[in-house]
Amino acid sequence: MCRVVDLRQAVLAKNDAGAQTLRAELTARGTAVVNILSSPGSGKTALLERELLLARERSVPVAALTADLATENDAVRLARSGVPVKQVLTDGLCHLESAMLAGHLRGWLPDDTRLLFVENVGNLVCPASYDLGETLRVVLASVTEGEDKPLKYPTAFGLAHFVVVTKTDLAEAVDFDEAAFRSHVERVNPGVEVVLTSVRHGRGVGAILDRALAAADGAPPHVPVMARTADAHTHAHVHADTHAHAHPQAHPLPGGHTHEHPPGHSHGQTGTHAHARPDTHADAVPRTHP
Repeated sequence: MCRVVDLRQAVLAKNDAGAQTLRAELTARGTAVVNILSSPGSGKTALLERELLLARERSVPVAALTADLATENDAVRLARSGVPVKQVLTDGLCHLESAMLAGHLRGWLPDDTRLLFVENVGNLVCPASYDLGETLRVVLASVTEGEDKPLKYPTAFGLAHFVVVTKTDLAEAVDFDEAAFRSHVERVNPGVEVVLTSVRHGRGVGAILDRALAAADGAPPHVPVMARTADAHTHAHVHADTHAHAHPQAHPLPGGHTHEHPPGHSHGQTGTHAHARPDTHADAVPRTHP
């Protein structure tokens, strides 16, 4: 047990150090990162596409990086906005880490990017513990997921700077209890802002962009209580995952965006490679977080 805890702490400490370095580098060049977390099917890609379109209409230089275990579907959709988009396939890893993000940004992120939107892997457990060097962390939940989501995933919602409810056009059909949801959010993250949105009706579109620009301009984001209470509650599980698979490291996709696999993979002429990596993730409170 001690070795598991020590490994978890080492993994998170290394990630946090990388996140602080990346944050400083991006801040120095005038770029703010928006880390977007949610369950699969919450509607984050649809909402992000609208936010990117709005940013382009306002002449705000933005870019988007989207992470999935498989397929380039989200990148194809986001590329319709006309902004720079990169797809990252995590090869089974359930979250992004700061070193992975830094590696994918090198040589790709345009110099004038004001905001970088990162659509994290659809998951409210693993990504919650990993600081990506973001300026703003946004957590989404759709009305179809139920009012108790914040209580089921307290780390994800408890570390959010901003909470967004999606698909509110379906709220009546699924008997969504807005008051109960807000109460549950308040319980795990007192004082955090909750905004209701509907891509179909245009409700709340632009809220993420507005908050992100304010944060980029120096407005201090909400400080979650959980972020102030390091070591409040942690638990982790670790397993080794050795596998072999074949694919090129980077290749173009329709719409002018690119697709890359995590850095550190080696490829031969056959395109087949094998590697061992620890697939480590934790539903835990990071030791440091903005």
